[in-house]
Amino acid sequence: MTAELVALQRLFAWLSPAWPVGGFAYSHGIEQAIADGWLTGPETVRDWIADLLRHGAGRNDAILLAHAWRGEDVAELALALSGCAERRRETAEQGASFARAVSAVEDALPAAPYPVAIGIAAARAGVPLAETLALFLQAFASNLVTACVKSVPIGPLQGQRVLAELMPLIRAVAAEAETAGLDEQGGCALRGDLAAIRHETLQPRIYRT
Repeated sequence: MTAELVALQRLFAWLSPAWPVGGFAYSHGIEQAIADGWLTGPETVRDWIADLLRHGAGRNDAILLAHAWRGEDVAELALALSGCAERRRETAEQGASFARAVSAVEDALPAAPYPVAIGIAAARAGVPLAETLALFLQAFASNLVTACVKSVPIGPLQGQRVLAELMPLIRAVAAEAETAGLDEQGGCALRGDLAAIRHETLQPRIYRT
């Protein structure tokens, strides 16, 4: 068994639904988008998640992860770039949960915003950056697809088709993030940001964000 395979096994474990970060509790504003009638089927779900990957938190978090993997201190920047209180809560709580689990199972890992914590852990474990970025974004998209399967009139197979259609974009965003500078961050996923902000007062609701 090669060292790279061992490292990838750890990455798959960290990003699997079984790793206790509570990802199922966060919808990244999608619950509000569903309530507002913006997500009604496979096409709208695919386009919504694509915008988050290309123009929103997906791309920004991937850039932060890459810089954390290289040993840069970007934790405060990651919190500052959170678009609203719920986005900040999402990245802080998942990052803290991720770090607690890594510390309990492997070696001590300081709490940090979620993409930053994953970048630090992956570098320490010898996981290649390219694979870390692609699988991190895949897990991000998968969690949002799962939230939509639970709440939007699309079934599990439609959800998997949506995810398959997003895979080329995931690879492209990961490749871009690998070499992007911190000053290349930014976003224009305005409806996603508004949904996350409005979700703070949504009642009743299932998800924390």
